[in-house]
Amino acid sequence: MPARRKVPADHAAFDGLPVTMVTLGRAQAQAAVYVAGRLSRTRVPLICVAGYHRNMSDFADFLPIFAHLNGADWPVVLIDLQGRGRSSDRPVKQTYGSPSDARDLSSVATALGIESAVFLGQGYGGQVVMALAAQRPGLIAGAVLIDAGPVTDTRGIVRLRNNLAYIESLRGARQVLAGCKRMLASDHPGASDGQLERLALRTHYFDRRGRARPLFDAYLVKALQDFSLDDVLVAQWPLFDALKFAPLLLMRTQLTDQLRRETFEEMARRRAEAPAVTIMGQGSPALLDETDEVSMIAQFVREASQRQLAA
Repeated sequence: MPARRKVPADHAAFDGLPVTMVTLGRAQAQAAVYVAGRLSRTRVPLICVAGYHRNMSDFADFLPIFAHLNGADWPVVLIDLQGRGRSSDRPVKQTYGSPSDARDLSSVATALGIESAVFLGQGYGGQVVMALAAQRPGLIAGAVLIDAGPVTDTRGIVRLRNNLAYIESLRGARQVLAGCKRMLASDHPGASDGQLERLALRTHYFDRRGRARPLFDAYLVKALQDFSLDDVLVAQWPLFDALKFAPLLLMRTQLTDQLRRETFEEMARRRAEAPAVTIMGQGSPALLDETDEVSMIAQFVREASQRQLAA
């Protein structure tokens, strides 16, 4: 039976994001799902998937801007992958991975009656979207990949693992927040202290003793322990090419260490018709709190919806 991590009901990062639990095959396996707007057959929904250890709170700032641009009724679905946020953990740890997570996305779409959707994936979330394209291409009316491609930069993997281990070693809320803000400031040098604190609380909460507790299965960190900076990961271009039948929007944050610039440029070369956008002054995760980049996504979703409904 999946372990149930403690997630405080009043955790600030989840304010305004009440979820429904969707069963995934087995009664004990559940995904936390939040639906904004109204699901209907007149608009293709946008389904958002966060990064490796992250959760739907990364899209909290994105939602109101998107709603302002595309209308409050436009359906947006936020999903916590298993082992993240308020979803259950996987009982068999070795089954964590993009193919399993892609099957879960498919199951959630089916449960919600969604026949096609635009998918937005940040980092690892984008790799899950590519895996979904290989499994169920007809479900994808379009894809937005942010800091996501057919190969992940090992520098980002090693840094993530070391950062999470460092947070685990700290004691006291003040020390933990200070450490988190120092690490996050390198990815978001223009962010205020308040923004950095909100980012930190999207992945951790504090227990009664002031220790940081993860809002994700600790096994996800353990799974990264064998990576080193010298590793060269095999590029999975066939997964990227699985999206060849879907409209594509490529985005990369300027300061990311998750997706190398040369990989992004090769993605853009292979899909020359796809807009390729750099979000300046940010690293991973993209904050998606500015109208300029959100408007590109909103327009892409509108156009993909029109094409899908006209087909």
